[in-house]
Amino acid sequence: MNDIKSRLSLVMGYLGAVVGAGFASGQEIVQFFVSYGRHGSKGCLLAMVLFALCGGLLMYIAHRHETGSYQEMLQELMGEKFSKIIDLLMAVFLFLGLSMMLSASGAVFYEHLYKPKELGIFIASVLVAIFLYTGKKGLIKSYNILVPAKLVLLLIITGYAALVIDGGQVEAYTGFLSPGEESRWLISSVLYVAYNFALAMVVLTEYQSIGSRKDGIWGAIWGGSLLGVLILFNYLALCKFLPVILHYQVPMLYIAGVISPGTKVVYTIVLWVGILTTAIANAYGFAQRFSSFTSISYGLSLFITLILALPISLQSFSALVSKVYPLFGLLGIIILLVLVIKAMKEILVEIVSNSPNR
Repeated sequence: MNDIKSRLSLVMGYLGAVVGAGFASGQEIVQFFVSYGRHGSKGCLLAMVLFALCGGLLMYIAHRHETGSYQEMLQELMGEKFSKIIDLLMAVFLFLGLSMMLSASGAVFYEHLYKPKELGIFIASVLVAIFLYTGKKGLIKSYNILVPAKLVLLLIITGYAALVIDGGQVEAYTGFLSPGEESRWLISSVLYVAYNFALAMVVLTEYQSIGSRKDGIWGAIWGGSLLGVLILFNYLALCKFLPVILHYQVPMLYIAGVISPGTKVVYTIVLWVGILTTAIANAYGFAQRFSSFTSISYGLSLFITLILALPISLQSFSALVSKVYPLFGLLGIIILLVLVIKAMKEILVEIVSNSPNR
């Protein structure tokens, strides 16, 4: 029973880190998968395999070297010299990511709940502070509370839209794609996994201490596979409303509204919880690093982090996304490549050393 509990806890962490504002809004799925028509389905399946594989390899390295934080993981992957550069970049992106999620919370309150943007930013900031005040324990507890509810609602709404609602415009849309666009689904899928995995690494390494190596690896594989199912459901649902959904900033809210007004309200809550869980991951990663760098207590570092993020969070969410996400994706590709190479080498060494012929 404890094995299952440990694995499910890690699944919640993986989903909580990746399924944020961009995913729940449907905008990420449109950009990286739906825009390639029927070829996007192959991208969804590739993303599922990569999330499961890379998550499992990350937890293999984490348990083999007993790394309990993303800074220690970076040192194992990049070495002492390069890890400091990557760590600095990660810290910048985590801080900007927190600011973006607070801005997204304000956008949801203003555009969909018809409340002041500042109220959405304030409530998200307070909840992040409450959940994370106890550090790693608060991070894991918040994900165990928030992610299951978000996951169930996402599966129900996207599953219903994907499997029940009549539609099927993807074939017609694919006919308008040029040959060059058709072939880009592979690169797009890899980029999607790369920029999401950089943040997932921050969360997953924190779960190294709560289970065995086997539990960690299988928990990450389960989480990556479930992520793939969610991506595929979102893809199938969004494809049914092509090309209309291409004109919406939050296409999944449009689909939820087609189902019923009540569903749209529920999905707005799902979207906001997705924003909150991503904000929690970013805030924890940066506050932890800020505390280590300045020797200030973690609690005070968290408070300072949230205060510093407020001015940036008042900027436009869409403007922040267009500037930050591409750079974060490049960083993610570097981390993925190094992770796969290192993990494969160590697995081969372990297999050879355990060979009965030796």
